[in-house]
Amino acid sequence: MPSFDEARLMVKIARLYYDQGLRQQEITERLGIHQSTISRLLKRARDTNVVRISIAPPTGVHADLEEAIEQKFGLQQAIIVDTPDDADADQIERELGTAAAFYLETTVRKDMVIGLSPWGQALITMVERMSPNQRGKGGTVVQILGGVGNVQSRQYDPHLIQQLSANIGATPVLLQVPAVVGSPEARRVLSSDPAVREAAAYFDRIDLAVVALGSLMSLRPVGPNVAATFSDEERAELSKLGAVGDVCLRFIDSEGKPIRSALINRVMGIDLPALRQVGRIVGIAGGVRKLPVVRASLKGKWIDVLITDQQTGEQLLADAPTPKKGRTRAKTPAAVG
Repeated sequence: MPSFDEARLMVKIARLYYDQGLRQQEITERLGIHQSTISRLLKRARDTNVVRISIAPPTGVHADLEEAIEQKFGLQQAIIVDTPDDADADQIERELGTAAAFYLETTVRKDMVIGLSPWGQALITMVERMSPNQRGKGGTVVQILGGVGNVQSRQYDPHLIQQLSANIGATPVLLQVPAVVGSPEARRVLSSDPAVREAAAYFDRIDLAVVALGSLMSLRPVGPNVAATFSDEERAELSKLGAVGDVCLRFIDSEGKPIRSALINRVMGIDLPALRQVGRIVGIAGGVRKLPVVRASLKGKWIDVLITDQQTGEQLLADAPTPKKGRTRAKTPAAVG
């Protein structure tokens, strides 16, 4: 037990710190006490229950679920978005995009190289709802996947890359090619283009990548998605090989292992070995149809930060065994295709 004099000083310091909001340095200057003593007494105040800190999350904040997922899968961070039970896929994607916007706003730093796969409703919403700032000044936003959908579609053009760059004060680097080309030969020709090579040169320098996790089969009959880039027969082949979804159009099975298919020779964008080298990968996905690929990406350690909805998060805890901790980083040179 502390002496009476120490207890008195401990309470005084705790009141200045917690009730009046003074910083430790300010308390040092006010009381003439060394800062290490203040830190020690504040800790002792908590350890002896002189100070009791209670956190009461507001409705819709799922801190316990986030922490459980982080521990289960060894994630740097899980962000759980509160969505109505009857929310459709589009609504879920928009809510996830809003959460991703806040995450990026609070994460971006100067001179960062940010990779973005510029398609999907969540990523569109993320960019649209970001508040303009200069936190990424001196940095670069590089497109890591070609356009998906019709050439005339919003998701094919450089809109998202340019808007995100403008929002954070960074420089855009575009990959202005289709995400999926007609043949391996077409990919080889496009990969040799100077503009494509310039974008690919950034792939092994990316500090933060933001990617949408894709389901194998789209439930939407139209729109810029996987169904618009591969034929029914090709998707049937991927399914037969065990694919459950994709990360940047690189397909993985239920354990998160890459699917070896000739179709990868038609994809224009960052490959999985290069993605392994990224400093931090943020995966955005939610809803029933995305659950298999979310689970697989966690098992395969393809993401470091997960942004998903409450129902998906609860299901991940309910049915997933604990995977090995840590994300293995390959040293394969970055490449397009």
